[in-house]
Amino acid sequence: MNRQNEIKCTTPLLGNNGQLFNPGYCKRNLFEYNREKISASKWRVKEWDFYQISDGEYMVQLNFFNISIASALTAEIRNLRTGEAVSDMAVELLTADKNFLDKNGDQPSHFEYNKGARSCVFDTGLYTKYLRFQGKWQGKPFTIELTGEKMKDHESITIATPFDKKGHFFFTQKLNCMPTEGVVRWGDGREYRFNKSNTYMVLDWGRGVWPYSNMWYWANGSTRLPDGKLFGFELTWGFGDESNATETAVFYDGKCHKIGAASLENDPEIGESWMKPWHFISEDGRFDMVMTPYYDNFNNMMPFNLVGMRTHQVHGLWNGTVTLDDGTKLEIKDMYAFCEKVYNKW
Repeated sequence: MNRQNEIKCTTPLLGNNGQLFNPGYCKRNLFEYNREKISASKWRVKEWDFYQISDGEYMVQLNFFNISIASALTAEIRNLRTGEAVSDMAVELLTADKNFLDKNGDQPSHFEYNKGARSCVFDTGLYTKYLRFQGKWQGKPFTIELTGEKMKDHESITIATPFDKKGHFFFTQKLNCMPTEGVVRWGDGREYRFNKSNTYMVLDWGRGVWPYSNMWYWANGSTRLPDGKLFGFELTWGFGDESNATETAVFYDGKCHKIGAASLENDPEIGESWMKPWHFISEDGRFDMVMTPYYDNFNNMMPFNLVGMRTHQVHGLWNGTVTLDDGTKLEIKDMYAFCEKVYNKW
């Protein structure tokens, strides 16, 4: 069973040697991102703010990333029943010394980016996440405007994970259980409105230096249970050295409950079983859920298997049980959430 090293006070992310100072996890982002201590080449540094918003019918992905050799702003709305999608992007090359994102996903911050007809605003307040995108689709306006709500004392999970290669690390925060409302408009008068009664936002906030080739699983979801409390979970594994902590937790009423490492009973890639049920189990038995898929958002942007990403992000309904820190067992029925398996080379 993996060690779970909880960080409970503010600590520098990196030591003077560019290695992680104290690998582990925290329920709020207590790491000080001292980017100046990175020892690897500046052309290997990766930073991103990735937002995914969905009500189970439509999904919005809004992302700004800077991987040093390039920055990109990407936006998409996708129908999770039909696969119909509207998207746009802006790309800027050689950005190792510009377009820096914030140093802490928990703290209030403001980020803006403009390139030609494309622009975005990510505005984080104490209790809100405001997102705005303006772009084009088939020569027509494409706009996104959404606001997610954070609870007071809203906990998440932040993890600092080393790789075997010197000076390489993964520093990420997952913040979910944010009820969200707003509107997406595109083309000649088409729009889709999200209601905070059934729409939730997750922030995948990441900074790091990675090896060239990686694979990971990421599962995440949020909902409101029959008792009126917000519930969510975060499962990531397969990425880096998890001996100090695993990126696995459940959230209930704004509080983070740390669980053990997660795994799948069967790998969906074997036998091309992406659309068959996925059975998730944590090593401590506190998370036992089955996802029944209804949509596979597959993207293969890895030409010749040399560089890029290949992703199966599978959406479905989740059923099972989750046990909180105090032993309370929650029964989860037909919760919308997703899990992805990604191969990454860059």
